[in-house]
Amino acid sequence: MQVLIVKLSSMGDLVQALPALTDAQNAIPGIQFDWAVDEAFSEIPLWHTSVRNVIKTAHRRWRKSLFKVFTSGELSSFKKELRTVEYDFVIDAQSNMKSSIVTGLARGLKCGPDKKSVREYGAHFAYKKTYSISKDQLAIDRWRELFAKVLGYELPSTAPDFMLENIKWPEPSIELPQHPYLFFVHNASWDDKCWVNEHWRQLIQIAGEKGFDVLLPWGAEWEREQAELLAAGFDHARVLPRLPLTDIASILTRSAGAVCVDTGLAHIAAALDVPMVTLYGPTDAKLIGAYGKNSVHLSAQGFACTPCYKRSCSYKDYKGPEAQCLKSFEAQYVWNEFEKVASNVAVSKTVT
Repeated sequence: MQVLIVKLSSMGDLVQALPALTDAQNAIPGIQFDWAVDEAFSEIPLWHTSVRNVIKTAHRRWRKSLFKVFTSGELSSFKKELRTVEYDFVIDAQSNMKSSIVTGLARGLKCGPDKKSVREYGAHFAYKKTYSISKDQLAIDRWRELFAKVLGYELPSTAPDFMLENIKWPEPSIELPQHPYLFFVHNASWDDKCWVNEHWRQLIQIAGEKGFDVLLPWGAEWEREQAELLAAGFDHARVLPRLPLTDIASILTRSAGAVCVDTGLAHIAAALDVPMVTLYGPTDAKLIGAYGKNSVHLSAQGFACTPCYKRSCSYKDYKGPEAQCLKSFEAQYVWNEFEKVASNVAVSKTVT
């Protein structure tokens, strides 16, 4: 059986879909997936053993220069590759307008959530078969349910399996610290999903006092500048170069743990079973929380407006980019919660 998955972005969303592939692989021996995905995240699908091929889109880059896209032939090449195979099923596991357009161009039985279940109304018009998928559940469970219904097997009751545990990750392309190190993921796509710099610097100081080095990743240029500010003055903190996601995953597996805001790398760290805590304020951990055996969610308390899903904060007299609910997390509290997770993992490994 050949299946095309259409899930273009984002990083966390792609990771959350991996357990659905594992379910399908276990239920249907020999099933193979191709995956239409944005070029920025094209490494992630290939981490799963059932993915044969990725078909790269570049919609984030294309929309910046539509004229060049049409004249260069890049779009027509993508369409040709997308339509090379007639699939048994084409599953839109993103269900917004962008993914539905790609789904509509592919060849095969087009399937996705029904009009009440799609992320963006109208996407369902691209599907030949639709399914009711509850939105009131963790995103991982949504995609597991969709794949089971489309491909016709019983939804497993087992815990999600990302199939990352037995990967032999390559040696990192950079020299790692000699001391145990932590991974602090400070950047997010929304300003108000970010923790304030003051608290990050306090946490970096605490980590150093406890004997840890700290690595700071980044994606966009402004994130690199923020990382430089966070690391300034700390000999034990280092800003990483911009790295491929596979390199980052390899570095994470060798780390002593991670502290993250709600962003894509948090999902990768969680799926790799790294001891970690993730901070949630404007978003709901019950629906989009980073899932893993050693992952703990810290959700802001005492704010009637959370989760607001707004990209800027408006709380009492404050209006601006700093979510006041996230700002309420003190660095020492976050460290204490991380130590609990790391301690539980250490005990578990000793018992094993």
